[in-house]
Amino acid sequence: MKAFAAILMSMTLLFSSLSYSAVTFAKEKDKGLVENIKSAILMEKDTGKILFQKNDNKELPPASMTKIMTLLLIFKALEHHDISMTDKVKVSEHAASMGGSQVYLEPGEQMTVNDMLKAITISSANDASVAMAEYISGSEKAFVKEMNKEAANLGLKHTHFKNPTGLPEKGHYSSAHDMAVMAKALLHYQKVLSYTSKYEAYLRENTDHKFWLVNTNKLIKTYPGVDGLKTGFTHEAKYCLTATAKRNGMRVIAVVMGAPTTKRRNEQVANLLDYAFSNYKTKKLVDQNHVVRIVDVNKSHEGKVPVVTRDRVVLLLKKGTDTKNIKKRVSINDNLNAPLKAGSVVGYYTVTSKGKTLSKTPLVVKKDIKEASWWQLFKRNISKMTNRS
Repeated sequence: MKAFAAILMSMTLLFSSLSYSAVTFAKEKDKGLVENIKSAILMEKDTGKILFQKNDNKELPPASMTKIMTLLLIFKALEHHDISMTDKVKVSEHAASMGGSQVYLEPGEQMTVNDMLKAITISSANDASVAMAEYISGSEKAFVKEMNKEAANLGLKHTHFKNPTGLPEKGHYSSAHDMAVMAKALLHYQKVLSYTSKYEAYLRENTDHKFWLVNTNKLIKTYPGVDGLKTGFTHEAKYCLTATAKRNGMRVIAVVMGAPTTKRRNEQVANLLDYAFSNYKTKKLVDQNHVVRIVDVNKSHEGKVPVVTRDRVVLLLKKGTDTKNIKKRVSINDNLNAPLKAGSVVGYYTVTSKGKTLSKTPLVVKKDIKEASWWQLFKRNISKMTNRS
């Protein structure tokens, strides 16, 4: 029961951290910033604070931006060593039958996870997305269940998935806000950018069926600093894009949904990015994965466990201003109990000024914390009693 309570507490903290990150930083809504689109949002990645929004909770078909969640689950599986980059994924008839964007996988064909990621991130391949879904969860249906579970874990209230591709299906929807939160979570895995930043690549290079991949996100060539993330188009969704760019140490996420053309979509995303980089800056205080404290975890195999920052700790500031009288505080939950999964939130690194919270970064355990054996606990208790005497 104690272990269950610890996991429940971690999930509760995760929800609360995401609720905090959704607070709008700038109240102004410049009507001229985006035009002739259905919804949009602009978010600073490290703090999660919103710099601009328009109909950001409107539920709309996300098209292939759906694959941001698919990629998130793939990278989580890699992090937990459930799969590896060199694993060979065998393609089912169902995966090979996917229409829309594809890399023409054949039933029975085998392709590494690394190459599947190229196909999904660069070419938005539906067949590769379903093949990976089946490989991770056993079936597309089971994977979609995990997608919706992860959406709930992220606190997304305007998202429901019916497939891992974004192909049109009744009841499959998301919002600009929820897409930005998903993108923020995916960007925790910086490796994804080594794929999404490529303009072109090849599959089956040493065969007679060499296949050229060209990135569907043209902004990575035309807008300095853009290195991801995912485009989307269906006749119902129109043209969509979740983009990310980094300049001078500040990374932002811009989402546009329902643009009438690719040109309009790209123009509007560029306008949002221009607005962010022209008006805001960040100041780094602490690196990502920085060890802030070594803590005791009850009944754990390790006994003492390092707690690290999940993301960089930064201040988001309007250009031309500075913040003085900064106070920093590390708070860790009392009575942590094993087991804990890697990434479990166990506290916060909070930065305040004059009583106002400027940033609140989750603190996590970096690896799975296993329960100690009865023999370890016995020896540990004997040691404590000996030291007391």
